[in-house]
This record gives sequence, C-alpha cells and structure tokens, in this order.
Amino acid sequence: MEKVLVTGGAGFIGSHLCERLHSLNYDVYSLDNYFTGKKSNHIHGVTYIEGSTKEISKLINFKPSFVYHLGEYSRVEQSFDDIDKLWNFNKDGIFAVLQFCRENNSKIIYAGSSTKFGDRGLGRYQSPYAWCKATNSELVKNYGAWFNLNFAIVYFYNVYGPREISKGKYATLIALFKEKVKNNHKLTVVSPGTQKRNFTHVEDIIKGLIMVGGKGIGDNYGIGSPEAYCVLEIAKFFNSPIIMIPERPGNRMDAKIDTSKTEALGWKPKWSIKDYLISK
Repeated sequence: MEKVLVTGGAGFIGSHLCERLHSLNYDVYSLDNYFTGKKSNHIHGVTYIEGSTKEISKLINFKPSFVYHLGEYSRVEQSFDDIDKLWNFNKDGIFAVLQFCRENNSKIIYAGSSTKFGDRGLGRYQSPYAWCKATNSELVKNYGAWFNLNFAIVYFYNVYGPREISKGKYATLIALFKEKVKNNHKLTVVSPGTQKRNFTHVEDIIKGLIMVGGKGIGDNYGIGSPEAYCVLEIAKFFNSPIIMIPERPGNRMDAKIDTSKTEALGWKPKWSIKDYLISK
C-alpha cells in the first residue's frame, strides 16, 4: 500500500484530506504539532504522529510517495502578533520538509497562499504571513529546479465547511459567524466590508488537492470558487445584526483567482457559498 504523509493532518483541511486519501486506500500518516489541529479530527485508520515539521527527519522513518505539506501557520492579521510562531512553523518547517522530500524522493504538494495575488500582486507584502508564504512558494520552486525535486504548489481561497475553527483567536469567518448567530451575538465585520473573497467549500479543495497530487507538476494550481462576495454581503446572508469594526493591518481588498491549471486536470467546483448559507 502506497504511503502518504500529510503535515497538519489533524487540522481543518488536513483532516478532510486524510479522510479522502484513506478512502482511496492509501496508507496515510499525519504529522501535526496540534497548534490548531485537534485530536477530535482524527480519522480511523490514519496513523498520527505528534511533533514539529522541523523534526520531520527524526519523526518519520519511512519513505512516503507523497508529502502534502499543509502544516504551517495560516492566519493573516494574527501573524503581526505571532511572528515568532510564523517563522518557527513556516520558515524552519519548510526547509526541513524540503530536505526530507529530497532525501526520500517524495513528491511535495505545497499549500501556498492566495494572499500573494491580492491587490494586484501587492498582497504578498501586506502581512508577515503573506510574505512568508509567498517566499516559501519560491523556495519550493527553486528546490525543484536545483535538486530535480518533484513538486506541485496549490493555492486555496477562503476555505469553509465541517471542522472549521469556530472559536478563539484562530477562528475563520464562516464558522465564526455561525457561532455568533448561535449565541445571539452581533456579527462583526472589519471595515470597509467591501473586501472581496472567493469562499470555497473544503470538499472542492480536497478534490483539487487529490488531482494535483496525482497529476500536477509545478506552480500555480489555484483551487477556489469563481464566485467573489464582499465580506459584508456574506454577513447579510445570516440575517443577524451587524457591527462594523476598524480596519486591520494586512486586510487585502481583493484576490486574483486563476484555476485554469487545476481545471485542466478535470477539476471543477461544486459548492456555492450562497447556497450553502441559505440552506443552513
């Protein structure tokens, strides 16, 4: 049975990926530091290893055919306060993971960040997180060229769905809004509210990831819904009171989306955020 390693496999997206890979009869392993991952996200039949990606060569004693590297710090606004975590998880981590893949002849599927495409390319400089992810993508490409490493880089767009984090500092928008509605709290929208996002269901993300893992080569595999909504529009779908809060650093206004390379592999999104929210 072919072995696959998912870093961040106990997280929101990673747990769904582990679940799908296991259903496809891969021997699936997760490496997670449980910073935002949860043991309640564990999938039966998947092997879980707790630890840092910096220590991947010490913790993983087998040669996976594929390494899906999702296990990085992934928050924009919070990265201004968490720059030490950002460097630890993302910069130290990516170097160790690339070395591991090089030594074991494993294909790396790297989860880049679509933030770098925002605001006509200026998005990559708007937060520590965006810069870190953009330069990590460049490092992955360079490793491919320098050491003939098999790689593919994917870019997610505002993922939502089951197991999304709904509470605390690292909660994401759709789950956070649902939690506030459940508790009869007002929805908070960061000013100006006109910032656009391409909200994409996790099921569509996983479908794209599997395709890119199998057939993708190189950079620029966007995985995102073509539908762009303003954050204020999304809030209004919940039919709850809304309060506006001051603009925050790193908050880009738009995101360029290009899914042509992923669609060429046969991928198409199924879900619509509007239908998802109205049906709830």
